[in-house]
Amino acid sequence: MDMRQLALPALVLTLVAAPLAAEEEPDGLNLMEEGAKLFLRGLMTEMEPALEEMDRTLREMQPMMRDFAAEMGPALGEILEKVEDWTLYHPPEMLENGDIIIRRRVPLVPEAPDLPEPQAAPDEKIDL
Repeated sequence: MDMRQLALPALVLTLVAAPLAAEEEPDGLNLMEEGAKLFLRGLMTEMEPALEEMDRTLREMQPMMRDFAAEMGPALGEILEKVEDWTLYHPPEMLENGDIIIRRRVPLVPEAPDLPEPQAAPDEKIDL
């Protein structure tokens, strides 16, 4: 079951339980509060294996991520400084040879090279 699917009923229970909190029983807890506690306790019990697995996976990945950041961090920093707007680019793709490219969404139009203007010799006449 997805966390979002469980969060909505928990929120509804909390919102419903708040007005009913005024109707407390002698032990200080009303039935709605007790039900919400049981629901959340059950939710935590259900989520515990998934959270433990996620924690184990993150611990296994930590050395690899540290090495990646040490090796690629400076190069990625340079790319981040050069690119002003990431929305102008497609997501990176890996080619068959292992190269990674990042294509522009709209290709740049190459600028015409600046050609030097023809210079006339001081004594030469130019026809216009």
